[in-house]
Amino acid sequence: MPNDVWRDCGYPLRLAPIKRMFRTLRNLYNVAGIVRTMGKYDSLFLLQINGVPFYIKFCCFFINLGVQPNPDLADMRKGEKLALALQNLGPGFIKLGQALSVRADLVGKEIAHDLTTLQDNLPPFEIDKARQSIEDELGKPLSEIFNSFDDEPIAAASIAQVHYATTAEDLPVAVKILRPGIESAFARELDLLHWLAEIVENLIPKARRLRPTGVIDTLSEVVAMELDLRLEAAAGDELQANFKGDPRFKVPAMDWTRTGKRVLTSERVSGVPVDEISTLETVGHDTEEIVANMARVFFLQVFRDGFFHADLHPGNLLVNRDGVIQAVDFGIMGRLDKKTRYYLAEMMIGFLTADYAKVAEIHFQAGYIPRSQSKKAFAQAARAIAEPILGLPLKDISLARLLAQLFQVTQRFEMETQPQLLLLQKTMLVAEGVGRQLHPDTNMWELARPLIEDWMEDALSPEAKTAEAIREASKLIEQLPMLINDMGESITTLTDEGLKLHPDTLSAMSKSKKSAAWPWWAGAFIALGLIFSAI
Repeated sequence: MPNDVWRDCGYPLRLAPIKRMFRTLRNLYNVAGIVRTMGKYDSLFLLQINGVPFYIKFCCFFINLGVQPNPDLADMRKGEKLALALQNLGPGFIKLGQALSVRADLVGKEIAHDLTTLQDNLPPFEIDKARQSIEDELGKPLSEIFNSFDDEPIAAASIAQVHYATTAEDLPVAVKILRPGIESAFARELDLLHWLAEIVENLIPKARRLRPTGVIDTLSEVVAMELDLRLEAAAGDELQANFKGDPRFKVPAMDWTRTGKRVLTSERVSGVPVDEISTLETVGHDTEEIVANMARVFFLQVFRDGFFHADLHPGNLLVNRDGVIQAVDFGIMGRLDKKTRYYLAEMMIGFLTADYAKVAEIHFQAGYIPRSQSKKAFAQAARAIAEPILGLPLKDISLARLLAQLFQVTQRFEMETQPQLLLLQKTMLVAEGVGRQLHPDTNMWELARPLIEDWMEDALSPEAKTAEAIREASKLIEQLPMLINDMGESITTLTDEGLKLHPDTLSAMSKSKKSAAWPWWAGAFIALGLIFSAI
């Protein structure tokens, strides 16, 4: 951590190494507890992942001595055991498990599939604490904020729970409240996960391509969004604005006067969850039409807007009496820039038309595959994973599965993990599952294909490219005076004072050289620390 950060936090600089030492000891102790919990749920099979050093395996074996796996889990699959272990380790590990559910390249297809069922459901916290949180956040007695407030929550998860209420204007609303102490719990767990990711990158060189610290950074960003309910309200507002006037998709309105960092109030919506097929059919809804609408809405979010709901489990999608799809819970949202959207659209069309040379060319153009690799070899690999999937009956084709396998083979071509695409793949996987439940004979991606092709034709037309070039040139012209001014100041400074580097920059350069490759004794020291923390 940079020295100025320590100073801003109120720590004397001489205490920084001591702070780091205590952080290491605390994390070693916590790792020992994690290993024993994983042992209890018979989930230490993760140590068999290729590249894990022997001394780490030995250390975990030593820590786990005396721990007997729960006999009730004997008939469960590995992924189901791992899901239970992560659920018992805490909210940060639940989020990690959900992130791993799209990393078949790390944990294998079967385990990744089992992790998609990881439930984020916990017992509710006390109603008195919920009421107190609302009053503390909004600065008024509850009776002045709501006419009525239901004591029983309608949903409770690791981060928050939701209650129904009515406002002073007698409008029905849903009130989301963060769990007491959840911020500090996540801070501890994410600090531990980041520390472990750094160790993995230093001790297991093959893991660097998978960017474990980048994955934890992305996870931290997602959690930070979820822990500030004002940001969730803003995301809901943006999604609502994107679909303003759309008669077939609805986003509830946010009540900003009753929303703060730890409390979110929104319009209450009601409907049937999209996975309750018999109920939908009983009230007269056409499930094939609902799947077609889902495909349309998904396309518009991803390709038109580059802003999509990334937590599309059935509980977050309700169908009202008019057949309108209503989305709730905007804590996890994804963004894609224009270049990524073009890449994704062309890649999907390339796969669906079996144009594997095009798929390879797009990967190289996007910079995802180094130029030193062979385009023909990558096209061959793309064909090898796509043909078995695209050769299935149309209703069974899974683009999310295809993407997952694509990420698995990219290791040979030195493609780095793309976190924004992993989040999209996870969302696609859930959407596919919901679509197949609703209407097994319909493939939602084939329904979306003409929309994608039309969008690409418009977006990549000469007129659109010219307009985009003009916009980019306008931005550059606007910035030009400032760039010239900054350049003049920089030249003057260099002329007068010469080239100087900030002390923090020099320190970081020094550290990067030292940490480029950890010596064997560093791994041994960590192993010993783990052993002693378990005693």
